[in-house]
Amino acid sequence: MAHAIHWERNEDPVGIWEHRGKVVLAGRGHSKNTDRRWDGVSMDKTLGAYVIEAARAAMDDAGISPEDVDGIVTSAGGQPNHASLGGHWGPTRPYFDAPYDTEDGLTFVTAEWLRRTMNLPNVKYLNSHGSTLWNLIGLAAQVVGDGRCEVCLVPYPNGNIEGRYHQNPTLDAPGATQWTYPYGWGLSGQGYVFEQYARKYGTNHDRLAPFIVQEHNNGLLWPYSYYAQHEPEPFTEEDYLNGRWIAQNLSIFDCDRPVQAGACYIITTAERAKDMKQKPVYILDHTESEFAPRSLVETLNDTEEWTSTQARRSYAGSGLRPEDIDVFAPYDGFAVFTQYFLEAFGWRGVKRGEAHDFYAGDISLKGPNPINSGGGNMGTGRMRTVFITDPMEQLQGRAGERQVAIKAEVAVTIGVLPFRAAALAFSSVPD
Repeated sequence: MAHAIHWERNEDPVGIWEHRGKVVLAGRGHSKNTDRRWDGVSMDKTLGAYVIEAARAAMDDAGISPEDVDGIVTSAGGQPNHASLGGHWGPTRPYFDAPYDTEDGLTFVTAEWLRRTMNLPNVKYLNSHGSTLWNLIGLAAQVVGDGRCEVCLVPYPNGNIEGRYHQNPTLDAPGATQWTYPYGWGLSGQGYVFEQYARKYGTNHDRLAPFIVQEHNNGLLWPYSYYAQHEPEPFTEEDYLNGRWIAQNLSIFDCDRPVQAGACYIITTAERAKDMKQKPVYILDHTESEFAPRSLVETLNDTEEWTSTQARRSYAGSGLRPEDIDVFAPYDGFAVFTQYFLEAFGWRGVKRGEAHDFYAGDISLKGPNPINSGGGNMGTGRMRTVFITDPMEQLQGRAGERQVAIKAEVAVTIGVLPFRAAALAFSSVPD
């Protein structure tokens, strides 16, 4: 079946989602290993192998069988022109020998490949057009709410091949790209926006240190974190402050580390979830946004405008207020970016220009303001999936050592950047 059309909730005014509380997250699974990159050889470490492992774990977590699954909504990972990984991401090598005459199952994973390989006999809805994780979960929630399927498998493959991450294959910089390509993907814009922020609000880059250190601490408590598996050593403020510069106002420790891993979620109806294993997490809303800067490079005004728009839509769609949010998980692919989400949503009363003062307070897991309790990308690697898994586990009360001390009944997560943004709202209690 072709992908859903006009499913995004991205036009103002946004009303309360028609399926609020009727669709749930019912299971989650991850590949056991999180690697730095795929070596292009080991077939047990391809994206396909990792997604299958994650899908089986998610089904086991929810207590369902392959026969129960009737929908698959996936983000195809390294597929050409895939929004979340760049238009030219992927290998330039020849295909493997038959039967591996396609990259499907190797460096990206489509719904069609997964249904065939896992022998899922009752799948009636297939969609391989999802992009970034927040949009993907929103799409799957809409599909289930609209009745296109009842038990939806939502895999998220995240791949990394040596030398291929956002690579510019031609080394050309035509037109407007002459101002951005020489500085690397996204780097010039994020450093530039932060410089404007620092000047406007009288702050500086070093004040991010408490936030980054806390994210690393949180991430070490998540077993699928790249750092928990490969670099479990403590990370200090001194480490952060001594990080080498990538661009002005952008340290290497402000940039998430690309990794190779797979994750999968089970999304179903609230009624169907009654027969499943885990406590359901009710989806209150999904809202999306797509923005473009007014000029060649995004400015602080652009950033504050679109994050405020996204926050306004999320509150309007979910019916929540800032004070209703217990668990808050804003994107940190560039750590210099998280502050704009925090201020736009006004979590814990934080206003524009106040994020760094907030970071200097108690943001620990057992404190009153445990932002990004899962560690975000800074603490886990560029999987993004901790932004779904950790809020889900916090609301279910099964986050283990990461379980926050505050009440955990409502969660909001948001990502990623202006070209493709979305917010999700969850609750542990029925609407």
